[in-house]
Amino acid sequence: MGVRLMRQSQTGDTIIEVLFAVSVFSLVAVGAISLMNQGIMSAQKALEITQVRQQIDAQAEALRYAHHSYITSLGSETGGDEQWSRIRDKATQAGPISAFEPAENPRKCADMPDRAFIMNARRGTLESDPTKQPHSISSSDTGYTPPPFAKVSYGESNAIDRVDGIWIEARANGGSGGVGYIDFHIRACWESPGTGPAITLGTIVRLYELAV
Repeated sequence: MGVRLMRQSQTGDTIIEVLFAVSVFSLVAVGAISLMNQGIMSAQKALEITQVRQQIDAQAEALRYAHHSYITSLGSETGGDEQWSRIRDKATQAGPISAFEPAENPRKCADMPDRAFIMNARRGTLESDPTKQPHSISSSDTGYTPPPFAKVSYGESNAIDRVDGIWIEARANGGSGGVGYIDFHIRACWESPGTGPAITLGTIVRLYELAV
């Protein structure tokens, strides 16, 4: 009798119980991994947005620097500033400001507008080299690996190497009494981490032109 009770107490789990335990563990593990991935993507997205905001701020400061040089030159004998004149020419180009909307595929950025330009933030000058103009990250050159976010890449002597996914568009507005202003739309677009839509950031800098 004692031997029979000992054998009954030593019986193991059934195959159904084992499968149920494995299923529960798998569900918990998959859920935990999904939450970790979402957290990592959120952290990466926040870091990219911070980096791009710094790029946009640098472009805004370069525009303000060029504008300050223009204002300072008004009191000089030359009465003007060549750098600001080149920037003003960008603002008077034909065509409206782009709609700043993603392409037909929401995960991709739209093509770069024709009137897009960029400032060399390290020199405070307008980039005039046609080979260093802004590129859309979604339409990068074949064989080139674009950066994970919109940025201006610099090389030796603070020269621009490449501009990916960040650009400026400008629109001039006349004013009464010979005073007008230029709105500079600084924009950025790059592909979001994960499967979300493309990320877009932008700001507008308004700078005034004064009559002499």
